[in-house]
Amino acid sequence: MKRILITGALGQIGSELTLKLRDIYGADNVIATDIKKNDSEAAQSGPFETVDVTDLNKMVEVAKKYNVDTVMHLAALLSATAEAKPVFAWNLNMGGLMNGLETARELKAQFFTPSSIGAFGPSTPKENTPQDTIMRPTTMYGVNKVAGELLSDYYFQKFGVDTRGLRFPGLISYVALPGGGTTDYAVEIYYEAVKTGKYTSYIDKGTYMDMMYMPDALNAIVDLMEADSSKLIHRNAFNVTAMSFEPEEIAASIAKYVPGFEISYAVDPDRQKIAESWPNSIDATAAKEEWGFKYAFDLDKMTKDMVEKLRQKI
Repeated sequence: MKRILITGALGQIGSELTLKLRDIYGADNVIATDIKKNDSEAAQSGPFETVDVTDLNKMVEVAKKYNVDTVMHLAALLSATAEAKPVFAWNLNMGGLMNGLETARELKAQFFTPSSIGAFGPSTPKENTPQDTIMRPTTMYGVNKVAGELLSDYYFQKFGVDTRGLRFPGLISYVALPGGGTTDYAVEIYYEAVKTGKYTSYIDKGTYMDMMYMPDALNAIVDLMEADSSKLIHRNAFNVTAMSFEPEEIAASIAKYVPGFEISYAVDPDRQKIAESWPNSIDATAAKEEWGFKYAFDLDKMTKDMVEKLRQKI
């Protein structure tokens, strides 16, 4: 990658990925775009353009202006928000993705977009979920992600666009606030632990979901994009994960670093239903074999770092 265009650059993943890529490839070579600018470091530390991803002409115009060779399409409405606004979610998630792919095709650029464990559904095997398995999601977000995986495959097979993607689990970060996802409780719990010493979870005890610390997720994106294209079989939907836990386990980990931390429950039936439709744990063997996926943070190592960083931040 030499010149990279990022959509949704001020979101949960984008706000950190933009800075990481600028460190690696140079600030002027990473063009951040989002629907509006803010005062964040991602918006201020290098080129920024206002782009609505539903506007194909604008996306292509900006991509050509900077002569990009890579498009990273992150703009999306997340799971819980998408359930509340399903028509808007379809138009943004699928229309934006199609425009990103068309932009990459026009410029003969490499393309990345994240998928999610949300692509799985209640009929998917719950334990050690295989790379290739039945996928019948019951949420609009999940439907968007499955369709997005297939559409990215289509652009590779039909037009030769070098498309790549990862099925992310819940992503945990101290930098960006949660953005309306079902796994966001695993971010909120750290903020509340540091601020108040207690947290009320909208996800019920015993509900396992896969998770990953943001530094590992960012490394996975770079490693996948720099991998040898000829070795990639599952181009647009690599399972990746670092840990699987339920609320009681994350609370116990936090209590090691925040003595007296307490968790209680007020279950949100909508987000709980989404969580129960997802796997408890997934198999990342294909990612390890095809491009050397690895992670550095387990639950306790992540908790230690999150608590330290949030104490400095808050």
